[in-house]
This record gives sequence, structure tokens and C-alpha cells, in this order.
Amino acid sequence: MKQLVRNVHIIGTGSYTPETVYTNEYLETIVPTSAKWIEENLGIKERRIALPNQTTSDLAVEAGKKAIENAGLKPDDIELIIVATATPDRLAPSTAAIVQDKLKAYNSVAFDLAAVCSGFLFGISTASQFIATSVYNNALIIGADTFSKIIDWSRRDCVFFGDGAGAAVLSHTETDGGFLAFRLYTDGRGKWNFTIPGGGSEFPLSYENVDAGYRYFQMNGKAVYETGVKVLPKAIWQVLKDTGLSINDIDYMIPHQPSIKILKDTAEVIGLPFEKVMTNMDRYANTSGGTIPILLDEVNRAGKLKPGTLVLFAAVGSGWTYGASIIRWS
Repeated sequence: MKQLVRNVHIIGTGSYTPETVYTNEYLETIVPTSAKWIEENLGIKERRIALPNQTTSDLAVEAGKKAIENAGLKPDDIELIIVATATPDRLAPSTAAIVQDKLKAYNSVAFDLAAVCSGFLFGISTASQFIATSVYNNALIIGADTFSKIIDWSRRDCVFFGDGAGAAVLSHTETDGGFLAFRLYTDGRGKWNFTIPGGGSEFPLSYENVDAGYRYFQMNGKAVYETGVKVLPKAIWQVLKDTGLSINDIDYMIPHQPSIKILKDTAEVIGLPFEKVMTNMDRYANTSGGTIPILLDEVNRAGKLKPGTLVLFAAVGSGWTYGASIIRWS
């Protein structure tokens, strides 16, 4: 008899970041900002920038290849591809369809998921439902963004973002490990605090809209901070309650990388020692959908994730979207 609900775990990870580096010191030469201020307040020292001819799908494919290889699988073994991105190659077709073709993973169904910085977390939750209910066996979830394409490099807020992609392969397991809980939330009342106005049906791209800067992101930094330190603890406390765990049981927190201040303040509120909070924003800045999977791949390849290790994921993004998840590594 086929099991109706199966445990879901991660069997492979991968990541890719472009070679071009923009340091804080370089940004000092093009916008009115301070390298010291960026590092002290955001935790960022440098960020990776895609080449003019590099697309989001290019980054996603490199990360996806590494994750599939790390899982010991072939592209034909992948049955589901989800690409979480806010910077798709085109409005149509989906970036996931382009990635599927470039990977030659033609046995898979593929679609994009739009939750911006929370996208990878929303993606692994979505894929887990398909695997848990035996619809698919192996899923590739990629978080990838090229925010450099929608940054106005004459504005001071250009310092926040970088480009990159991370990926994970999810499958089923007979062990007690795997994902223990997900909690996802959306609050559309925050929709204007981080937005990319141009290119959709509201403001189709035109000479007027381009000249008005509608193709660039717009952000209310104060609202991002205030929302982050409020909703991240809410989501984290809920998944702890759902699993019957305490914050002391968590071995590592692998969060989205909004700013070092948001992460430190969140860790203090939930009572998690900051040495358990994994970060890489000093080297990559905020790569939006790519943040969690890039960091996950680094932690995994560093050998920190042993069977039984309890990992907490958490993210907040435009929308507002936010959430948390706990996995027992297996």
C-alpha cells in the first residue's frame, strides 16, 4: 500500500555567485555613501554582480547543476522545478521553464514562485507537499535573483543587494528526519514598502515609465527593519510551538540576509545566541531569493549539518511575505 504522507528531507545543495565584485569602497566612488556605515549597519562588505549578458536563469542553472550532482542524481531524475525569483528573465515564459530547458530536465514540471526574499522558503514548503503526498519523488527548488538589473546605481540604496543563486534537491525519506514544520504568512498591507512598479499591467514599460525610474526597486528601509524584527520572531515562535521544541534545541539558524541589525535584534528577541545564526551577507549582501539556499549550501559543504542537526529557516520579504521552518537534518 502506498504511504499517503511521507517525510521530506534535503538530499543535495548547490550555489553560484558571479565573479564580479563591487566593494563598499567602490560604491563610495559612485554614490554618496560610506563604506564604514554600510558594514556597521548592514553587515555588508561586498556583493557579487552579474555580467550584462548573465540572466537569472544562468545563475539558477549553475546552482541547480551543483545541487543535482550533490544529491547523486541526474537531471532526468528531477520531477519538479520551482524557481523563486523577483527578477525573472522575462515576464513569459517562466524562468523555471528556461531553467528546465538549460538543464535538459525534461521529466519535470516547472514553474516560478513570487515571494521575493521569502521565495525559497515558500518554494520548499510548496515542493514538500508534492513529495509528502507521493505526487513527485525528487524536486529542485532554486532561489535566484539578479537585483543588479533593477538597481538605480545613482541612489544610496544601491548598497543593499547583490546577485546570486542557491538550490536544494528535496526527496522523501523513511527516517524520522526531514521537515518538521512550516509556517508561512502574507500581509498585503505592506505591499508598497518594497516594490518594483514597472513592467506589469499597472505600469507597462514605456519611455515615460522608464524615465520615471519605474524599472528600479523602491524600498522603505525603516518599514523593512520594523517589520522584520516584529514578524520574524512571530513565525519562529510558531514553528517552535508546532514542533514542541524550544529555541535551545536549535543548532543553527539559516535566515534570509536582510541586514546584520535585523538578524541580531531578532536573535536577541527569540533568545538565540548569535553564534548560532549563520550569515554571509558580508560577502554577498542581500541576494533576495538566493540568500537562504546560498547560505544553506555553504553550511552544508562546511560539514556542519550532521544527521539529527536541527536547523531553523526564517525569512521576510516584500508583500509582506514571511515565515519559518524547522528541519531535522538526515
